[in-house]
This record gives sequence, C-alpha cells and structure tokens, in this order.
Amino acid sequence: MAKKGKIVRISGPVVEAELPDARLYDVVKVGDARLLGEIIKISGNISIIQVYEDTSGLQPGESAVSTGQPLSVELGPGLLQSIYDGIQRPLKVIEEKSGGFYIARGVEADPIDKKKKWEFKATVKKGDRVKIGDILGTVQETELIEHRILAAMEGRIEDIKSGKYTIEEDVGSISFEGKKYPIKLYQRWFVRKARPVIEKFPPNMPLVTGQRIVDTFFPIAKGGTACIPGPFGSGKTVTQQSLAKYSDTQIVVYIGCGERGNEMTEVLKEFPHLEDPNTGKPLMQRTVLIANTSNMPVAAREASIYTGVTIAEYFRDMGYDVALMADSTSRWAEAMREIGGRLEEMPGEEGYPAYLARRLAEFYERAGRVRCLGTKERYGSVSIIGAVSPPGGDLSEPVSQNTLRVTKVFLALDAPLAYRRHFPAINWLKSYTLYHDNLEEWFTENVSSDFLKQVKASMALLQKEAELQEVVQLVGPDALPEKEQAILLVTKMIREDFLQQNAFSDVDARCELDKQYQMLKTILKFSEKTNEALDLGVQLKKIQELAVIGKVGRMKEMPQLKDLEVLQKEIDNSFEGLTRG
Repeated sequence: MAKKGKIVRISGPVVEAELPDARLYDVVKVGDARLLGEIIKISGNISIIQVYEDTSGLQPGESAVSTGQPLSVELGPGLLQSIYDGIQRPLKVIEEKSGGFYIARGVEADPIDKKKKWEFKATVKKGDRVKIGDILGTVQETELIEHRILAAMEGRIEDIKSGKYTIEEDVGSISFEGKKYPIKLYQRWFVRKARPVIEKFPPNMPLVTGQRIVDTFFPIAKGGTACIPGPFGSGKTVTQQSLAKYSDTQIVVYIGCGERGNEMTEVLKEFPHLEDPNTGKPLMQRTVLIANTSNMPVAAREASIYTGVTIAEYFRDMGYDVALMADSTSRWAEAMREIGGRLEEMPGEEGYPAYLARRLAEFYERAGRVRCLGTKERYGSVSIIGAVSPPGGDLSEPVSQNTLRVTKVFLALDAPLAYRRHFPAINWLKSYTLYHDNLEEWFTENVSSDFLKQVKASMALLQKEAELQEVVQLVGPDALPEKEQAILLVTKMIREDFLQQNAFSDVDARCELDKQYQMLKTILKFSEKTNEALDLGVQLKKIQELAVIGKVGRMKEMPQLKDLEVLQKEIDNSFEGLTRG
C-alpha cells in the first residue's frame, strides 16, 4: 500500500524524506518527476533514500511516495535478447519514450513486454500436485532457449491450458489451503535476496572456456568464481567477451557496471552481431545485457549487480548453466563509496565503506552448481567472473584484495603482454587457480590421466624460464649451457604456440580440451626429445634447424586431432634422423 511523505534534504543521489511506517529497502517514487529510489536507512521518522536517477532540480517539500514493495525484477519470457539499465528498465523502450538518445528522468517502462503473446505448452495437468520450482510448462523464447515456467508456490493444479498468452494473462490456477491463485507466465523477485535451492555441490566440473591458458593452466569450475584484475588497456572486457562467447554455458548475463560509455557502446554494438559458435545463431538469443555506464546515475550502478545475478539465478533454476560477467566490480565498489560518503558513514580503507568485504562476499556467494527446487531432479549453475579495475594496476587496493579473498581463480592481466600483442594477456606467473584438486578426477576421466602432470611440467618450465631471463638480460642467451638454452626454446613454443590465441581465426578462437591436451603433449614431446638428443651429443644448433619446429608453430591452426598425432610422429622421426646422423 502506497504511503506518502515529503522530501526534507537532498545530497546528490541521497534524499532524506519524512515517510510514516517506512520499511528498509522499499521502493519510493521521489519528487514530482517520480524518480525511482530505494530506502537504505531509517532514522526515526526520516527515511534515507538512494535515488536511481539524476536528482538535479529536486526540491525539499516535494512528495515522496513509498510503494511498500522492495526493489524487484520481473522474471519471465522476454528477458533474453534484452538490454536493460541497472534497475531492469529496457533501454530501447526508454529511448522511445524519451524521444531521443538521452534518457529522460522519471520514465517508467515495463521490464518485459506485457503485450507480446507467447506460445505456452503446459507440462502438468489438472489435479497434479506441484511444489515450488516445479516446471508447469514451457515457452520457446528464442530458437536456442526454451523458457521453463516455474511454480511460484505449492498446491494442486485446478486448471491449466496451453495456447498463446501475454505474461499477465492467467494460464491456469492453483489451490492452496482452500484458496485459488492465478498462474501467470512471470514472477517477481527481490534482487537482494538469493533464490533458494535444495543443495549446493562441490565445484568438481570445469567451465570449459575454449581459452587454452584458462582451461589448461587456470581452470574455472562450473558454478565457480573468478576475478580478472588488470590495468587500463590490458583486455579485461575482451577476455570476458571471449569467455561469454566460447564457454560451455547455455545462458550469458553480461553486466556493464560503471564502464566507460564508449566501451559499453562497443559491447552493445558487437553482441547483437556475435555468432554462437555452437549453433551459428546470434549469441544474443541466449544473452541478457545490463548496461550502466559511468555517466549514468551512481545508485543504479550499485543495483545493477543485484539485478544481473537475480536474472542469472532464475535461469539457473530452470536447469541451465549460466555465466555471469560483471565488468567491473571496482566501479560498483566506487558507487558504494560515494553513497556511503553521502550517508556520512564511517569510512574504511581508502574511503570504501566498512562493509565492502561483506558485500563482495555476498555477491560471489550467489555462484554455485546446485540442485534446483522442484519434485524432479534438475541441476543448474551460475559461474561468476568479475573484472576488477584497480587504480594504476595496484592490486594491493581494497577491492582487489577483498575480491581475491572470496574468488578461487585469479587471472592476472598484464599490460606489457597486451602491448606485445600477446592475447589473452594473462600473466602465467602471477595467475592461479584453487580448483585443480577438485577438477583432477574430471580431467583424468574426460581428457587424460596425465593431463595435470603435463600442466605441472609446463608450469615448471615457464618458471625456470623466468629465472633464466634474469641471467640472459645480463650476459645474453649464448652464455647459457645448451640444456638451459633448450628450455628457452621450448618455453618460447609454450608461450607463442600454446598460450597465445588468435581471436580472429575460425580454428584458433576456440580450442577444445582434447586439442589443448594434444598441443601441450606435442610441445613436451619436443622438449623430451631435445634433452635426449643433447645427452647424445647433438648440438642445439642442429635441433634449431629442424623443419618440424615451424610445423609446431602452425599446430594451433590444425583443425583435426589426427594432424597433431601425425606431427608427434614427425617429431620422433626428425630426432631419429639427427641421432643417426
């Protein structure tokens, strides 16, 4: 029930209003322009509201009307292919209502089209008893994704019918404790509250991304968490887009949280034209975009993260694997810092609010691979990959440090690598994953029993190379023993022929796990044969002249696994010829 009050004080996006019987987190329509806000603090009869729109021109004495409802999102057919702002207003509809490219204040827009009719196919019948989370029917939302309509309450199906309906029309009814309730194609959910599940599982399945450095060296678990910190220009956005496009998830939720307008414009222009590598259909058919650029109201930026993760959980509850990309959580933290300053809260480290660590932990905690609510067994996952933009690339600042405490994978982007055109520009010596032990059994069963053994051998070589580089810079490579020069030759192969990936190549943009294993095996075979040849007295110069080295450099463009097996035999034959000679 709406409750009316009046504004008494304005401080940027924070407004104080006299509101009787107000409740924390209720949505409020502020001022004559009816700007959307949310109560974040109550002090006596004064409600402190963070307003999700520009408050310039607002005056004390104007009205503030509480809706009596918390900030919620609408969940139903029509979410996919949508581009929203931070509080789930569709940008295309806002543009039409604003009459131009600039968003007018106080514009109200339905998150999901209320007029569009969807073909609903019921999967339950009259008399069936259902529990919360049971699938009542399906809607083919896009060519790629079947939208499953979930029961919002338990009870007995009184009637249900298939056909074409809008999301607001009743498709049936359900009775509980003698009362009948309508069944609609959508539901609402409070964004700050995680959606419930039956059980959370340990992270023992990898999120296969198609990026060799991630899948092989620093794997992310399905339902796991990862952070991608890096300075300006190191490729955070590009890396997240690659993971969104090529990972083995069915749904992508991409949150542009406080990024520069030109960067977000690129995302909004590129995503609708990206092709899903699995089906050849537009990637947007399984994507939800949330755009809240740095020049948009700061409070909506804080809400955008919650909006995105709630939508991700909804698709997870249908039984889908969802990848959520948050770009970037640093801008989200900056929004919290600004709001905290306006609230005159006691600042923590570097001015961030004292609850920064808790908010970050709460957000990443909503990831996971779960058994969904419902009578029939159904499993889904939300994997959260958050970018962090530390000022000046300083990873000791609070957002980076608190993110590292709660995420299990750290993909350290390196500006010097990016400047050398080495992409993905992930530094293999600074990055780490804590999922290797959890995923060992999966890799053994699904790739090879010696897969992780090869990974450890390759990492040992790369670490040895880093030590040798210090000597090389002083005295040059020729001063090293031939065995150590051979390490530099092999690690160059690992860096350039394995870790480096060409996003513009149809063959190399995405690499399957079996091919990753065979590529690494090929390089390590060359390393093994090189050491054997050196032990037999063969000069390194002779090895460097082998034609097979050029073929190893081109193996990333080999589409078939059998081509790599042929290359491994060719390595054997080349070294046999050397040792015989």
